[in-house]
Amino acid sequence: MPFFALTNQPEASMDPQFKALLDDYSIEVMPRTASKIDDFRSLLPPGTRVYIAHVDGTDIDDMVATAKRIHLEGFTPMPHFPARIICDRKTLALWIARYREEANVDEGLILAGGAAKAEGDFASSMQLLETGLFGDFRRLHVAGHPEGNRSIDPDGGESQAMAALAWKQRFFACTDAEFAIATQFSFDPEGIIAWAERLRDTGIDMPIHLGLAGPTKLQTLIKFAIACGIGPSLSVLQKRALNFSKLLLPFEPTSILDRLAQYKREDPKGNIERIHFFPLGGIRRCASWIFEHGGAPPAAALNPSRAD
Repeated sequence: MPFFALTNQPEASMDPQFKALLDDYSIEVMPRTASKIDDFRSLLPPGTRVYIAHVDGTDIDDMVATAKRIHLEGFTPMPHFPARIICDRKTLALWIARYREEANVDEGLILAGGAAKAEGDFASSMQLLETGLFGDFRRLHVAGHPEGNRSIDPDGGESQAMAALAWKQRFFACTDAEFAIATQFSFDPEGIIAWAERLRDTGIDMPIHLGLAGPTKLQTLIKFAIACGIGPSLSVLQKRALNFSKLLLPFEPTSILDRLAQYKREDPKGNIERIHFFPLGGIRRCASWIFEHGGAPPAAALNPSRAD
């Protein structure tokens, strides 16, 4: 049975731009979090893109099995390819072959990864792309950092990150793949908008799939913000934590989406295309919140005969 009932959805008078941001959203899982879900069809709309995070220490067998399961349930798996934990070209080719043959994967997020240093031959996403091994992939995404990334720009600026994105845009212009920038989560809508406009002003017009945290406890968000090095957003969260009444309330991304919807109305040509959710408070809770705020119903609700 579906995890939540169709009657939970609000009236259709919702801001259409807010709702449009939730259209075709994507969501992120890890093999261990995916294993806790009996059937994604009870939670996600048909065809939802599901990123599969590959953290250091995760076995490729678990990654491929998760991708296969997501594909068989009617969704689009997009596994991470973190350069710094891939030993060499042979290993990369093996991963790609397994994903393609066992899980029908033709999308991937190409990134440097969170490891402090390279374990093998690759240190950057650009080196992975240059191998040519993703030539059969239909869609490739690369990472973006609205608040900067000190592993790329140690001085706290963004010149190297911007140069890398410009390189990737030139690379994708020479391929047949669809592409986009998938960002780290942020809680500062003004900073997000300013970053998106800086990209556009420098000629980087790749679509942005903006990372947002799903509903969860404020304490959980602060923990993840510290772990991910999100400076400006950490300040936003800390200010909220100083208000005792807000500290007790769960975080929801409503106000961020409200501001982004306003921006989309004011600048329809902006390159923020869709939302990518990090379900830090749990996949079920995140999917339910999205539906209740105007997202499409889960696959099982549309086709109950396929639900377990």
